Amino acid sequence: MATKAILGRKIGMTQIFDENGELIPVSVIDVSPNTVLQVKTMEHDGYDAVQLGTGEKRDVLSNKPEQGHAKKAQSKPKRFVKEIRGLELGEDEFGSQELTIKVDQFATGELVDVTGTSKGHGYQGNIKKDNQSRGPETHGSRYHRIPGSMGAIINRVFPGKKLPGRMGNHTVTMQNLVIAKIDAERNLLLIKGNVPGANKSFVTVKNAVKAVTK
Repeated sequence: MATKAILGRKIGMTQIFDENGELIPVSVIDVSPNTVLQVKTMEHDGYDAVQLGTGEKRDVLSNKPEQGHAKKAQSKPKRFVKEIRGLELGEDEFGSQELTIKVDQFATGELVDVTGTSKGHGYQGNIKKDNQSRGPETHGSRYHRIPGSMGAIINRVFPGKKLPGRMGNHTVTMQNLVIAKIDAERNLLLIKGNVPGANKSFVTVKNAVKAVTK
C-alpha cells in the first residue's frame, strides 16, 4: 500500500455534528499544500524518500544553503521539513516546477497516524511526572514527596528508576485516528479527538500503519 502523508499545523480543537446529530470533538489542522523540496533515490542517496516542507519562512531567517536547497525545487525555504518514505509523486517531474502535495489524497472516515511534539512541562517531580503516590502528610513521616528508595546499596542507581526530570517535549505518535471531515477549499483537516502538541505546533499526518481491516 502506497504511503499517504502531509505536513500540517495544529490550530486547536472544536466540535462538529455528524449526520446522526451526534456531537464530535475534533482537532483542526491547517494542511496547506506541501512543497516537494527534494526527491531522494536509492542510486544517489542510498534510500528512497520524498522531502516535504510547509510554512513560509522569511529570507532573513534562512541561510544561503537553505535558500539554495529550496531554489532547486522552484520554491522558498520552509519552516517545517520532513522526509517521508514510500510517498509516490506520480508522473510529475521534480525540478521543472514547484510540486505540491494536497489534502485531497485523504478521505473522510479514513484512519491516520498523527505525529507531533508533546507539550513541555519543564523539570517536574515523580508525583506529577510519573503519577506516583505521595507519602503520609502527618508529622514525623519524613516521607511526603521524595522519590523513595534507590534500591540496593551498591553506589549506583539501577537503569529505569523513575526520578525527577524533564516532563513532556517528546515525539509522540497517536495511531488510528479517524478523519471526521475534510475542507479542501480552506485546506483544513478535522480529526476526531485530540492530537499531540500545543496549538500552532507542526504535525505529520500519515495513513495508519496498523489500521483495523475488519
